[in-house]
Amino acid sequence: MIVAFDHPIPARELDQYLKEFKELVEGSGLVESVAAQQHIPVPGDDHAPVAVASAIVQLRLADLDALNATFTMPGAVDLIKRWQSRYPYKVLWANHEPLA
Repeated sequence: MIVAFDHPIPARELDQYLKEFKELVEGSGLVESVAAQQHIPVPGDDHAPVAVASAIVQLRLADLDALNATFTMPGAVDLIKRWQSRYPYKVLWANHEPLA
């Protein structure tokens, strides 16, 4: 999952968003693991044709049913609405089989 806030947000706020997101998905019982990190800025970011990530979140799930269930996790809509109202953002999904 690539999270791209429309405008830069303070690092501590981004850390809080990632913490809350991780707690939500870990508490759902749907994920095998979750990892999240802030994007590391580089000069080439200024030339990104679409968007620059604010953070990357990796969810490891058992199967497609678990992936589909993450979209209806209790509390997800509230978390999204709360953060979207403060700091609008977009999410890009990259669903795939394990890479390694």
